[in-house]
Amino acid sequence: MSEPLDPAGEAAAVDLAGEARRLDAADALAPLRERFVLDDVTYLDGNSLGALPAHVPARVDDVVRRQWGELRIRSWEESGWWTAPERIGDRIAPLVGAAAGQIVVGDSTSVNVFKALVAAVRMAREDVGDGGEGGGAVRDEILVDATTFPTDGYIAESAARMTGCALRPVTPAEVPGALGDRTAAVLLNHVDYRTGRLHDLPGLTRAVHACGAYAVWDLCHSAGALPVGLDEHGVDLAVGCTYKYLNGGPGSPAYLYVRRDLQPRFDSPLPGWNSHAEPFGMRSAYAPASGVVRGRVGTPDILSLLALEAALDVWDADGVSVAAVRAKSLALTDFFLRCVGVYVPAGRVESVTPAAHAERGSQVALRCDDAGEVMKRLVENGVVGDFRAPDVLRFGFTPLYVGFADVERAARVLARTLG
Repeated sequence: MSEPLDPAGEAAAVDLAGEARRLDAADALAPLRERFVLDDVTYLDGNSLGALPAHVPARVDDVVRRQWGELRIRSWEESGWWTAPERIGDRIAPLVGAAAGQIVVGDSTSVNVFKALVAAVRMAREDVGDGGEGGGAVRDEILVDATTFPTDGYIAESAARMTGCALRPVTPAEVPGALGDRTAAVLLNHVDYRTGRLHDLPGLTRAVHACGAYAVWDLCHSAGALPVGLDEHGVDLAVGCTYKYLNGGPGSPAYLYVRRDLQPRFDSPLPGWNSHAEPFGMRSAYAPASGVVRGRVGTPDILSLLALEAALDVWDADGVSVAAVRAKSLALTDFFLRCVGVYVPAGRVESVTPAAHAERGSQVALRCDDAGEVMKRLVENGVVGDFRAPDVLRFGFTPLYVGFADVERAARVLARTLG
């Protein structure tokens, strides 16, 4: 549901620019900005591609020149290439509320959605003996978020065909009422990519479990921006990308979370040699490795993988916690909405991002009729967000490097552009 902006009649004398300077001066996370390669552009598109951490080029240079150029094949062991997918998974784990040993990094989000969804259906059917000797109902239905990012829908449709399931698109709000004893798996987004709406991961996961199905969560727009609590809330399977709020770089590998107690039952539809119990045994018959390793498929993309590992170093800085990042995210988005309400002519834009903190991710989406052209002009004037058809301006707020002065300037330039 859309949220109208405050009227522009809020005290015109309010010195928002001065307030932004004061907020930046008091911001404990502000020094982290220096850890990124940034310029005078106001960059509010980290929900599509995160900024480059300043130390990553030197790390990648070492990977290319020394590890690959000098050590060559020895780097699989001596430089830790072979174990990188699990090692880096353990670095991501605390950012999404997971204990070590439950996340493996590799492949794309799309590939990991496919693995997770098919595996979820297989486990659901195993639970009831596929309607046979287990005595339960046939689990032959997959629910998918009807508002999902398109690729999730494409993958869900293919997974449904492969497993002989019916696919039912429903909104997250409709999920509790749509669940039944035929539901095998439910694929949901934690944060809606268009509107920035934060969905109720704990409550929806409980509802899915209550009907005996498995929950698969897409964390692309939440990991690194807000608390997720995978272990705390008993999430079964989750996937996410690393090039948004985790700043891993264009095309950086995605990750797959498999809850520890489900790992012995995780039956991947893509059983590659990297997930074999004896990957160098070259057996003709497949035998899955133990643990989350069975989520791997083929040879890891080492250059992108190790660039991501370097990017994650930013989270090791003193004082950086997901809770602190979330607090700043909410403060930034609140301030942006306030600045827009003051600067932008009344009725010119409408926020489709929920006002309630419990329902808001780390972006603000504004609807306006000429959004595509408006975003082009914003970019030309040094404010980078993005456009989503047909009429949405998206602004992403990455608290590690976005400040309150950025927010105030973006709203001011937006008002000038619309004026």
